[in-house]
Amino acid sequence: MAVPEYKTTKDIVIPKDPFERIIGQPQAVAIAKMVPYQRRHLLLVGPPGTGKSMIAQAIASVLPTPDFEVSVLDNPENPERPIVEIRDESQMKKEKKEERKIGVEVTPLDVPTFVAERLGFRCRRCAALSPFTEAICPQCGASKRGFERFGMPGQMAPNPENEKMRVATTRRSLDGKEDVIIYERGSDGKIIMLRQEEMKKLEEISKKSKRKVLVPLKRSTFVQASGGSETELLGDIRHDPYGGHPNLGTPSYMRVVPGAVHEAHEGVLFIDELTTLGNIQKHILTAMQDKHFTIVGRNPQSSGAAVRVEGVPCDFIFVGACNINDLKHIVAPLRSRIRGDGYEVLMNAYMEDTPENQQQLVQFIAQEIVKDGKIPHADKAGVDLIIDEARQIAKRVDNSRGLTLRLRNLSGIIKMAGDMTKMDKREIISRKDVESAIKESRPIEEKVRDKYGSWWAAEAADHGMKSEKVGPETA
Repeated sequence: MAVPEYKTTKDIVIPKDPFERIIGQPQAVAIAKMVPYQRRHLLLVGPPGTGKSMIAQAIASVLPTPDFEVSVLDNPENPERPIVEIRDESQMKKEKKEERKIGVEVTPLDVPTFVAERLGFRCRRCAALSPFTEAICPQCGASKRGFERFGMPGQMAPNPENEKMRVATTRRSLDGKEDVIIYERGSDGKIIMLRQEEMKKLEEISKKSKRKVLVPLKRSTFVQASGGSETELLGDIRHDPYGGHPNLGTPSYMRVVPGAVHEAHEGVLFIDELTTLGNIQKHILTAMQDKHFTIVGRNPQSSGAAVRVEGVPCDFIFVGACNINDLKHIVAPLRSRIRGDGYEVLMNAYMEDTPENQQQLVQFIAQEIVKDGKIPHADKAGVDLIIDEARQIAKRVDNSRGLTLRLRNLSGIIKMAGDMTKMDKREIISRKDVESAIKESRPIEEKVRDKYGSWWAAEAADHGMKSEKVGPETA
């Protein structure tokens, strides 16, 4: 199949399917397509820049949207053991609906005068009504917040008694019974009238409202973790210098920090350079097996060390990536788990030099330009030179007569050529721009070899330059 005719990469159609944007990895793509539907794990092994992260993102893109929100609730009986709650969207809507049903909405005219004053709807001086958000009465200019004069004339001090959000009264019925009525100011500025029985229901709901959402319902299904620390990967409990003093410090449930394993619940957890995790790999294995992972304080000298949150869900698809040389550093049980409940895939470093594969490289060049968003498109002559450079890299690095799939190297050339074009205020990347980019983007080792002949000669020259600089000063 010949490469379709085109003038610039702007004419190239970029596939909408993320799997079709992965270049030169047909076997890996075929296996990766099974992963989201069968919920398997995946280990991608190969050199950098061959599309491992693109495969992980493609898997995440076809997963359904998450169904559950994960929260931690305050536990009054044992604050150091917050309670995990998992809710779906229907439960969340139902709870909000039940909360709205409690109480009757009334106006400031329907409540006793002193209630309207304390809730901030009525002025104490002139009795004029106004929104509680206005601290000064628009009618007479008096403060509605219950300020009391002190010190010098004109200075005012707030009276906390008049800053209440809730006021309780008693009402006597015709049969002589007394009813407790509570008037509460809502967050939307309205007044809600509740009876004592309704207040108990509201208090039960308010207990549940003391929550911290760890994993929201609307979230990305792709989570990439570097594994730089246990905290990032496994979660933590933040330190509070006030310890367990509820009136001074932050409640324990508010200090819970989820890890990447929890944020990836119902999605994909992608870890590149997997072997850099070291012994933390064992925790990944535990999370994969149990599908829930306890969050504890990681620092034994922190106040968070006493807090423990059990049963935090982490049902994710694991996609790990590493180089071939690092394969032996993956913890044996973790690799066994992946092989037993998933797949290991060896990425291609190059592909055959055929018209079909040349067309794939043209597509890749167009994708990189569109993805970057800051560089112009390339003409056919420039693209042909990039394809020729792909042949040279395959021959130089992999000793192959094909086209390289170390696409990160090509991506750097494309961006440098585009930047040069932009600096010259031109609209199309030409062959000349690509030639300059290829020359300037060569590794330092090659530049040193061309300039000095060898590393030894370069080090000797560097030492000589220092000697010439220091010598006269010493003399």
